[in-house]
Amino acid sequence: MTTLSIAAGAPPRDRVELAGVAGLLGFVAALQLSIAAAGIMLAFTLLCWAVSTGLHHERIEVPRFFWPLLAYAAWTLISAAASPDSRASFIDSKQLVLFLIVPMVYQFARGSRARTVLQVAITVGAVSAAYGIVQYGLLNYNNLGQRPQGSLGHYMTYSGLLVLVLAAAVARLLFDSRDRAWPAVILPALLAALALSFTRSAWVGACVAVAVLFAIRDLRLVPAIPIVAAIFFAAAPSPISARFYSMFDMHDPTNRDRVAMLREGASMVRAHPLTGVGPNMVERVYAQYRDPRAVEKVNPHLHNVPVQIAAERGLPAVALWIWFVVVAAIDLTRLLRRSRHRFLPAAGIAALAGMLGAGFFEYNFGDSEFLMLLLVLVTLPFAAERTDLP
Repeated sequence: MTTLSIAAGAPPRDRVELAGVAGLLGFVAALQLSIAAAGIMLAFTLLCWAVSTGLHHERIEVPRFFWPLLAYAAWTLISAAASPDSRASFIDSKQLVLFLIVPMVYQFARGSRARTVLQVAITVGAVSAAYGIVQYGLLNYNNLGQRPQGSLGHYMTYSGLLVLVLAAAVARLLFDSRDRAWPAVILPALLAALALSFTRSAWVGACVAVAVLFAIRDLRLVPAIPIVAAIFFAAAPSPISARFYSMFDMHDPTNRDRVAMLREGASMVRAHPLTGVGPNMVERVYAQYRDPRAVEKVNPHLHNVPVQIAAERGLPAVALWIWFVVVAAIDLTRLLRRSRHRFLPAAGIAALAGMLGAGFFEYNFGDSEFLMLLLVLVTLPFAAERTDLP
């Protein structure tokens, strides 16, 4: 566990370093509770990172997967310049700043600090899950019109973060050589909150994340997932069970609309294969590409990560996004074989898998809170391998 005490006579760079570590822990805690607080803590921690890097006169170091993200950011700006409303597209592209979380975490979560950061993420996730259960049971957040959302502004964001925390908790349970009790204690709350969220894409993402972890740990564990899921949803309250069965009903309006959105996205890509329709432009041009079989007249996005990226920013952007996923997955897998902290790369792999599983039904890569925690989880394993603490 990293101590945050700072001697009065410590050199300025050490004081900035420890302030950055404190900021990182605050940021990871806040992003599951308040986007405003998370934004403030992120700005503070990024400032500490910039000052610390300058004081150390260090070359900025990053994991290898950061370079595809940087290329993706560059192509996004090209797409914004080609957008029919460049100003709106450039404003929307401010989310690219979040990619700086990677070098920030790589700097401040070195060595044993990575374990502390993950512990904070899991613990706050447990608190958030408990609050969602209270919302469902006592505050009437128990239907599709009003779903549990924790202290966040949207149930999709809430359930997406639960998927990532669940992935981290299960990774700790399966791969950590110590401290398995806490993940085991909070796991039922995470599973219950996720089920009560009514969010089918998050259910898929959670199952994919856990299946990947089971496959890595012992392939014989994988068949247990559909059996446990079937028993769980059969015993769940009838609205939850009905929501689960609706996943397989092609007459369900939301299912029909998602299929229509795939066609609409394909039409956008055919019309603008290189730069897409522009960041933040899908909703604006939706009527031009609306499929006759679509249910909703307009949608803010296409509920599918690769389709949304391709339609919004062009085929080169989706290729760069795939490059990021592949490089991150390969490097995390290599790290899993040799790391002293196997639960960290396992959590990173599971987070990626959860993002992909849910991302075929929801544009989670465009959700700021989800993206922030995802970047933290996939960077922590690489930061943990650094032992050059000041």
